[in-house]
Amino acid sequence: MSSNPIPQSSGGGGRGAGPSDGLFRKPRDPSAPRHYRTPRSLPDVCPKEPTGEGRGLCDGPSVVADQHRWTVYNSKVNLPAALNDPRLTKRESDFFTKTWGLDFTETDVMPSFYLPNITREHFSSYLQETAQREKIHERCKNVCPSKDDLAVPTITNNHDKARAELDQVPKIFMKPEFVLNDPATFNAVLPWSHFSVAGGKNSRDVASSRLLQEKLSHYLDVVEVSIARQISLRSEAFFHAMSSQHELQDRLRETADSVAKLRARTSAIDRVMCRGPLRALRDALTRNNCAKLHNKLKLMAAVHQTQPTVQLLLSTSEFVGALELIATTKEVLQQELQGIHSFRHLGSQLCEMERLIDKMMVADFSTYAQSDLNRPFEEDIQVMEKDRLQSLVFGLLRQRKLDFLDIYSDEMIRAAKNVVRQCVEKSVSQISEIDADTVKFHEQMRLMTFHQWFDLLLDIFEHFILFLKRIKATLSVIRNVVLEVLDSSQRSRIADVTPATNHSHEDEEDSGVHHSGEAELAYLTHEGLFISDALNEAQARAQTRTETCGSDSASATTESSSSREHNYNTTSSPPGGGAAALSEDVMPSDLELGRVANNVQELLHTASDVCHDRCVKVLMTRAKDGSLERLSSAEFVCLSQAVESFVQDTEEECVRRSMSLRGALQSQANRFVQRFHEERKTKLSLLLDNERWKQAEVPVEFQDLVDSIADGRISLPERKHTVCEDRKPSEFLCVDGQKYAVVGTVLLLIRMILEYCQCVNDIPSITTDILTRLTDLLKHFNSRSCQLVLGAGALQVVGLKTITTRNLALASRCLQLVVSYIPVIRAHFETRLQPKQYSILRHFDHITKDYNDHIAEISAKLVAIMDSMFEKALSKYEVKAPMPSACLRNVCKQMAKMHEAIYELLPEEQTQMLFLRINARFNLHLRRQLARLGVINDGGPQNGLVMVDVAFYSENVQALRSLECLDLNMPEIWEQKR
Repeated sequence: MSSNPIPQSSGGGGRGAGPSDGLFRKPRDPSAPRHYRTPRSLPDVCPKEPTGEGRGLCDGPSVVADQHRWTVYNSKVNLPAALNDPRLTKRESDFFTKTWGLDFTETDVMPSFYLPNITREHFSSYLQETAQREKIHERCKNVCPSKDDLAVPTITNNHDKARAELDQVPKIFMKPEFVLNDPATFNAVLPWSHFSVAGGKNSRDVASSRLLQEKLSHYLDVVEVSIARQISLRSEAFFHAMSSQHELQDRLRETADSVAKLRARTSAIDRVMCRGPLRALRDALTRNNCAKLHNKLKLMAAVHQTQPTVQLLLSTSEFVGALELIATTKEVLQQELQGIHSFRHLGSQLCEMERLIDKMMVADFSTYAQSDLNRPFEEDIQVMEKDRLQSLVFGLLRQRKLDFLDIYSDEMIRAAKNVVRQCVEKSVSQISEIDADTVKFHEQMRLMTFHQWFDLLLDIFEHFILFLKRIKATLSVIRNVVLEVLDSSQRSRIADVTPATNHSHEDEEDSGVHHSGEAELAYLTHEGLFISDALNEAQARAQTRTETCGSDSASATTESSSSREHNYNTTSSPPGGGAAALSEDVMPSDLELGRVANNVQELLHTASDVCHDRCVKVLMTRAKDGSLERLSSAEFVCLSQAVESFVQDTEEECVRRSMSLRGALQSQANRFVQRFHEERKTKLSLLLDNERWKQAEVPVEFQDLVDSIADGRISLPERKHTVCEDRKPSEFLCVDGQKYAVVGTVLLLIRMILEYCQCVNDIPSITTDILTRLTDLLKHFNSRSCQLVLGAGALQVVGLKTITTRNLALASRCLQLVVSYIPVIRAHFETRLQPKQYSILRHFDHITKDYNDHIAEISAKLVAIMDSMFEKALSKYEVKAPMPSACLRNVCKQMAKMHEAIYELLPEEQTQMLFLRINARFNLHLRRQLARLGVINDGGPQNGLVMVDVAFYSENVQALRSLECLDLNMPEIWEQKR
C-alpha cells in the first residue's frame, strides 16, 4: 500500500488541530496582526435607530447635504434586468462595479484596500516548521510507492476481489479468541453431526470428510493468497526492516566488544591502583574505630563514677553541680551509651536521685529562708550566704520548681509576726508594772502608757525597715539570678542559629565537590561516617556495609565523647545541638522566667503589705479600748508623723504604696477629729454663753499670733516660759494696720482656728474632714452670737440688763475680724487639697455670706434703734419759740451718745456710713412731721424757726469726730412741689 502525498481529512474542521487525524494545521502566531476585511453595513439615515457601528452614519448619504446628488442608493435597476441587457454582445462575469457601461471590462480595477499584499515571507515560518516533516514524507514516498504509480483500476479490482475471497472465510476464524481447545469452537469448525455415529466408514462419511477437508484447504489458500498479496505490496518495507535489523545486530556486537574491553581495563585498574589504597583506608578506619572504642570505654568508666560523685556533691550542698552531672549522664546514656546492658538500671537510679535532690533543695531553701529572716537585727550583713542562695535558686529554676517564692512568702509572714512579738517582749521586760507571765500578749500593749507604747511602735517601725531591707537585698539576688538565666538562654538561642547556618553552607560545599566527580571514591566525613560507592565485587560491598554499620554509633560521636570525658567532672554543658536542645528542655522558657522575675518584685510588694498589716494589728490592739481617741492633739500628731514617716520609708524601699496602715490611721484620725471638734465646739459654746460682750484686752501672745499669720505662718507658736515685762496687753488687736475691738471669745476662736490649721499641717490625710469641722465651728459661732446679741439671748444666759449699741458694735467688729481671716484660711486649705476636691471650698463662700449678712443685720439694728427714737421724739415736735426746740436738743443728745458708743469700736468709714443712714431716717421723720404741721419752705416765720432748728442739728452732728465733712442733705426735709 502506498501513502498519499497529501493526507486527506476524514472528519470535520473541529478535529484538525491534533496530529492523530493526519492533517497539519499551521499554528497561528498570537502576536501577529490579524487582517480582516471590514464588513460594511448599509447606512441608516434614521438617527434614532443607529446600526451600532460608529462609521455607519458617516459612510451613508446625508438626507440634508446629499439630497440632490445621485448615488448608488438611488439605483432602480435590478439584477435580472442587468443580466438580460440586449445591448451587451457577451456575458461578463463581474457586474458589481462603480460604472455600468459597454466598456466596463477594459477599466482597470483598483486593488482592494482591505486585502493585504501576500508575499513568500508570510509563509516563511510555516515552511520552517514543516521542513522536517516534508523530508520524512519524501523518504516514505521513496519506500512506499504512491497511489499515482499504481493503476488505480487494477488496485481497486484486486482489492475488491481479495475482499470477496476473504468474505468466504467464516468469521469464526478471524476472531481473536479463536482456540480449538474450546469445545464450542471445535464443534463449530468440525461439525461431527455430519458423520455417522457407527464405527465403520461409509461412502457418505468419506465424501463429507473430503468435502470438509477441501473447504478448509480452500480457506487456507485464500488466506495465504491474501497474505502474499499484502506482503508483495509491502515488500520494500519488509526488506528495509530486515536490513535495519542486521545493521542493529552489528552495532550491538561492536558495543558488547567495547564493553568487554572496558570491563577488562577497569578490572586491571581496580587490581593495580584501587585495592591497595582501599585497604589503607580500611585500616585507618579500623584504627579510628579502635580509638573511639577506647574513648567509649573511658566514658563508661566516667559514667560508672556518677553516683559516688553525686553523693560527694550533695554532701557539700552543691545541688547545681549534682544536677548538671545527672543531666549530662542521662544525656550520655540516651545518646552514646544506649543499649549497654550494664547500664540498664542507671537511668532510673539517676531519676530517683534527681527527685531526691528536688526535695533536698526545697527543704534547704526553706531552712535558708528561716535562718535569713529570723537572724538578729544587730548583724550588718544584708544577704546571708549569697553563694548558697544563688546555687539554690539556680537549681530550683533548673528543676522548674518555680513555686519556691511561695515558700519564702510563708516564711516571711511568720518572721514578721516574730518581729512584733520580740519587740513587745523586749519592751515589757523593761516595764516593771506589767507581769508578762500573767498578762496576755494583747493586754500588755494596752497596759502601757502612751509614751511607752509609742516607743514600742517606733521600735517596731525601725525593725520592720531593717526587715524590708534584708528582704529587698535577698530578692535582688534572686532576681539577678533569674535575669542571668534568662539572658543566658537568649544568648544560647542566638548561638544555636549561627552554627546551623555555617553547617548548611558546609553541606552545600561538600555536595558540590561530590557532584563534580573529581574523585572516583566518595569519602565523605560527617562525624566519622564512611561511605564508598566504588567497590564492584558484591563481597567487598557487603563487607564495607557491615563495617560501616558496626562503626556508625561509635564514630558518630567521637568529638562529643572526648569532649564529655574532658569536661565530665567539671559538670559543663555538653556541646552540640543535642546539648542545646537539652538545655532548652531543662530550663524554663523565657515567658516563665519573665513571670518569675515579676513575681520577685510582687513578693517585695507583699513584704511591704505584710509589715503594714502587722503594724495595723499593733495599732488596732491599742485602739480597742478607745485610748487613741483620748490622745491630745500633740500626741496624735506625733503618732501620725511617725506612721507617715514609716509609710514613706517603706515606699522608698519597696516602691509600693501600701494603704492598710494609712487606712487604719485614717479611721483613728476620723475619730480623733470628731473628739477634737466636739471639745472645741463645746468650749466655744461655754465661752459664748459666759460672754458679757464687753471689750477685752488683747494679750501679747495673741498679738504675736496674729502677726505670725500676717507673715504667712499659719501655725501655733511655741509656748514661751518667759514673757518680756515691758510689753503690756493692748486695747485693740492690730491686723494689717486696722484696729479691732474684740471680746475674749473671739481671741480664743482665732486660736482654735489656728489649731485646726495646725492639725491639717500635721495630719494631711484629714484635711477634708478638718475643713468640714472648721466650717461647722464658724457657723456655730455665727449662729450662737446672733442668738445672744441680736436675739437678746444674753439677757437670760448671762444676765445682762439690755443689749446696748456698744454690744452690737462690738459684735459686728468681732464678726468682721473673723471674715478678714476666712480668705487666709481658705488659701491654707486649698494648698493641701487635690484639684478634684476644690469643690469643698465653697463652704467658705457660704460662711462669708452668712457673716456679712449678720454684720448687715447688726448695722440695720443700730439704725432701727435711732429710727424708733426719731419717730418718738419728732412726733411731738412743734414749730414755736424758743429755738432751738427741746425736741431737737434731745435728738442731738441721743446722736452724741450713739457716736460716743460706737466711735472707738468701728472704723471711721463704717461710722460715717452708719450716720448717713441715721441722718436719712431723721430727715424722713422730720419731713413727715413738717408736712403734718403744714410748714412749707416759703420763707415765712415758721420756715425761719425750722431753719434755726435744722442749723442747730447740723452743727451738733458735724461737731462729732470724723463727721465734720458729712453731707447731711438737709433740704430733703421739705416736701417737693409737684
